[in-house]
Amino acid sequence: MAILLQILTLFGALGMFLYGMTLMSEGLQKAAGDKMRSILASMTSNPFKSVLTGLLITALIQSSSATTVMVVSFVNASLLSLSQAVGVIMGANIGTTVTAWLISLLGFKADISILSVPLMAVGFLLSISKKSSRKNYGEFVVGFALLFLGLTFLKDSVPDLRESPQVLEFLKQWTGYGFGSVLLFLGIGTVLTILLQSSSATMALTLVMVNFGWIPFPMAAALVLGENIGTTITANIAAAVANVSAKRAARAHTVFNVFGVIWAIALFKPFLSLVSTIVTALGLPDPLTVDMVSLQNTSDIFKASGADAQTIAGAEAAVAAGSTAVLYGVSFVHTLFNLINTTLLIWFIPLIVKFVTWLVKDKSEDSEDGLKLKFIQAGPWGAPELSLEEAKQEIVHFAQICKKDYGYVREAIHESDSGRFDTLFKKLSRYEEITDKLEFEIAAYLNKVAETGEMSEESSRRIRAMYKIIGELESLGDSAEAIGRILYRKREHKKTFDSEMLSHLDEMLSYVDKAIDCMTENLQAGYMVLKNIENAYYAEQDINHCRNKLRDMHVCNIENKNFDYLSGAYYMDIVSELERVGDFIINVSEAIIEIKQNK
Repeated sequence: MAILLQILTLFGALGMFLYGMTLMSEGLQKAAGDKMRSILASMTSNPFKSVLTGLLITALIQSSSATTVMVVSFVNASLLSLSQAVGVIMGANIGTTVTAWLISLLGFKADISILSVPLMAVGFLLSISKKSSRKNYGEFVVGFALLFLGLTFLKDSVPDLRESPQVLEFLKQWTGYGFGSVLLFLGIGTVLTILLQSSSATMALTLVMVNFGWIPFPMAAALVLGENIGTTITANIAAAVANVSAKRAARAHTVFNVFGVIWAIALFKPFLSLVSTIVTALGLPDPLTVDMVSLQNTSDIFKASGADAQTIAGAEAAVAAGSTAVLYGVSFVHTLFNLINTTLLIWFIPLIVKFVTWLVKDKSEDSEDGLKLKFIQAGPWGAPELSLEEAKQEIVHFAQICKKDYGYVREAIHESDSGRFDTLFKKLSRYEEITDKLEFEIAAYLNKVAETGEMSEESSRRIRAMYKIIGELESLGDSAEAIGRILYRKREHKKTFDSEMLSHLDEMLSYVDKAIDCMTENLQAGYMVLKNIENAYYAEQDINHCRNKLRDMHVCNIENKNFDYLSGAYYMDIVSELERVGDFIINVSEAIIEIKQNK
């Protein structure tokens, strides 16, 4: 029963550590979501800036997995190129080493759990604030406290090998196969990271095991290398249902880490010797020769034999120095591995891009004109703020589909052949179904984003605006089909438009096309860049003025009996529908600018 409780405590401590890291990451992503977006957009102009950006963001949010998933989502939304993404991922691998150093410097040197509960009180006070940014920082503080509280429980729940020497003998069997043991622990590190979905959690376990003498330093180094392969799985899972560019970004992450592990394993002994040299240069024992179990046993023997205080203090100092040496050694393995790997591969980013482009083939779209979701091909990406970029790009794509729809409207108005008109009429009906489907699918995605967790007030406004925008875009599809039905009835009654009517409808459609272009331009700019929507107002005014002019001319033509009354009625029905289209279009731009105005 005691063993079962100890195992459950171990898993519970690991769960607390993981949950704390998740809270930390999500809190900072919510607090700085837009800033991280702007940083990624502005600081990736060359490979070195891309690496620095990835390093800084990962050091802040304490999760390379979160950064790589974010990068994959931005590539999926066409906000980052593949070359930029590879550089950011390289930097993320360096940034994730900060977690190991935090644990090595704080987690084993001081009882940080003493501060954990007071920190939770601070986090709670911040979380009940009415200001959303304070709530997000409160979440970060609570996550930080839980992370180190979980680490403390993790240390305390690890069985004492001095009391259970049979466990040490069992582990020694695994470490006694020379280079085979290195490969074995490499595999264990990979599998553990895949199961836990966090290289930081596996790193924490590695540091605990090496600190208590469960495994020697070389095996801990092999575990660290395995963690670097396992951490690539998260991005590949995220990209599994994303577009081709996102899949390539995830594969680039895998290529980067697998190449690094290959050279590190090939040069395993020289690499560990370099780490050993650095650690000993700091005045610490050689981590390759430290035996934590022997040091602790020696200290216990001195205490039990009643040795003098100076001897006991010396033994305890040796234990502390040995612990510091192995912890620093493991952290240096992680840091040097990623620094050297990035230094080697940063010059070959174009080659990596070519390789993953060859590896992940671009399948040609078999659906006409890509009339389906293009950017949203998975669930939300972590923090809601990050997922909204994909929604934005998908809405721009929706607007582009509407523009094509009105191209078919123009063709249908001019078409005199019955067979070709029937084909165009079916297209207009199909596009109406497509716009209905796009509205539903984007709305479903926004619902999921809203359910992923508490979000900033600004993001809430964006979601509300997006609901309104997709509704207006769907109305554009309805109007296009309505015009198709008017034209169909006209043909059923064997009525035609004369050249003057066709010329006037062309003029009206030109203003509609211009208005759609302005709307799409404003959607692409987004609320952060968009200063005003004068372009959209002018475009709508042109549509209204044209409608008024055509209506007045129509009254005159009716009075002068210049054309058949029923033909004129169908003509004015189309003019009126196109004027309604102008209203839907201006509503979209107004929804964008209202996000900023309602602050």
